[in-house]
Amino acid sequence: MLPVLRVDLPTDIPVVGCELSPDAGLHFPDLHLPIYAMNESVPIDGHFIRFTWYRTQSDRGAAVCSIHPSEPATLQCLECSKRIFLVSKSYHCSTECFEDGWSYHRRMHWLFRESAAERHAPFGHRGVSGPPIPGPNWSGVNGPGNLDSFSSSVCISQQNSWVEVGQGKTYTPTAYDIGHVLKLECTAISASTWMPVGYVSTVITSEVIPAPSPTPRRMVPVSPVDGMVCMVAEERISASGTFTILSYNVLADLRATAQIFSYCPPWALLWGYRRQNLLREILGYRADIICLQEVQSNHYDEFFEPELEKNGYDAVYMRKTPEISTMSYFTMDGCATFYRSDLFKPFEKYNLEFNEAAQLLANGLHPAKRNVAISRWCKGNVAIVLVLEVLNLVHGANSSRASAKNHGQLQLLCVANTQIHSNPELKDVKLVQVHTLLKGLEKILAKTDIPMLVVGDFNSVPGSAPHKLLATGRVDPQHPDLSSDMFGMLCPSRLFHQLRLVSAYSSFAYLTGTGPDVEKQRNSIDSNNEPLFTNLKRDFRGTLDYIFYTEDSLGVEALLELLDEDILTIDRALPSPKWSSDHIALLAEFRFRRAHP
Repeated sequence: MLPVLRVDLPTDIPVVGCELSPDAGLHFPDLHLPIYAMNESVPIDGHFIRFTWYRTQSDRGAAVCSIHPSEPATLQCLECSKRIFLVSKSYHCSTECFEDGWSYHRRMHWLFRESAAERHAPFGHRGVSGPPIPGPNWSGVNGPGNLDSFSSSVCISQQNSWVEVGQGKTYTPTAYDIGHVLKLECTAISASTWMPVGYVSTVITSEVIPAPSPTPRRMVPVSPVDGMVCMVAEERISASGTFTILSYNVLADLRATAQIFSYCPPWALLWGYRRQNLLREILGYRADIICLQEVQSNHYDEFFEPELEKNGYDAVYMRKTPEISTMSYFTMDGCATFYRSDLFKPFEKYNLEFNEAAQLLANGLHPAKRNVAISRWCKGNVAIVLVLEVLNLVHGANSSRASAKNHGQLQLLCVANTQIHSNPELKDVKLVQVHTLLKGLEKILAKTDIPMLVVGDFNSVPGSAPHKLLATGRVDPQHPDLSSDMFGMLCPSRLFHQLRLVSAYSSFAYLTGTGPDVEKQRNSIDSNNEPLFTNLKRDFRGTLDYIFYTEDSLGVEALLELLDEDILTIDRALPSPKWSSDHIALLAEFRFRRAHP
């Protein structure tokens, strides 16, 4: 039996960055050949697959169904084709589609005829009756109500010629494809005769649309300039002696499901689209250090690490440890920290697994409670703590490297990147994880006094116990979050640290100057001096992401502006075609206050 190919591809593909690939839909019921081996260089069982991509050559794309826009039109209503106002509603993808919509379609004809008759009627006789309501036995105005006697349909041919635009398993649309329809042909080829075998499988997309362009976000200086704060619209060049750090939860593909984000167009959730959108946004910030959360392990290896390496970044990655109930490597995400290799080099690295700390904590419990505590506290979350040696940041007339050499010291910077457990009901788990991270950082600080940055998705709102511990160094014994302590292990007297951390975005609360831009940023801060939101979904609006820094060794120079909900998305929910994560990126520019050993 000849091989049969089936290819399923998404339609309505934005032009920028969405890579089309038939991998998910290829099916070989007779050959049983793995897709990765189906190419000309490595034929399997004497066959390989040839992929050919085409674009419509005409200026106008092929007609699509007026009821199902993702399907190409195969039928056109003859009655509608004669009416200039109804042509757009005349296309259907199948006879069944035409028949199913006939009741509405027939009434549309009646309304058009009535409207035309009214335009030619005497003035005093217009508007005397409304259109009838179609029923199963309604015969309309010109005869019986069956489909054939009232209007007929005709098969249409797509008046387009196809021009070849690519070969290979994938194709990324270009600006030339906007407004055109794409077609993929897959053909089984005999490796011995180089002749086609079996049938050609064809898929036609709908028109390629341009990728939505998000509003550029600007850096806002937080230091007064002549008594005013300037909004910098153009690309900001870091001042001498400063560096920038980005924190961004990029929404792992395994969590970007249509069930959770039903308000987002399906094509905008596709990883092929989101990954290019995210990369373009991340690179556009030109950050010196990039801390990403929810980076799927295979996407780090195949996409983020090689793409950012091309742009001058080195990286470290740590995936979450499997949960007690889930041992699948393929559904795991983690944290990734990237740094510009011309500005920094790694000095030390610490991988922190919160499961280990939770198990040690549970060992102090009665055996009857121990397993329950381990199951509750061990959620697989991790943190990357990276100590970087600063190479080329300039402080006034003297470089930090030269200054360090004069004192026999290195300029170091400690960056902690984490994602805390997300379940809002497990407040004690969040607090245990944050406390564990801070105590680990205190041990590093005890070795050498270096500037520290603690960034990431803490899954904790402003004012919560984890946030209070980070921002103030302790937790009030009467804090309501402590009531979730089922095992009496969260002793308030132990919940403290001495890192002197400050939230970078709290600087917006103290902006000086006047003007709508300054006022806008002040109004974007809540009563806890944190952004009104960094995570925006239909059922949640709040701040979960933070950039904390040691205020005795670092100073904030500028922050990436916060945006209004209306600018982010019409639906006031993320992700969207413009913004490909349910979180927004945070970016801060810092200056070293002094040289540190």
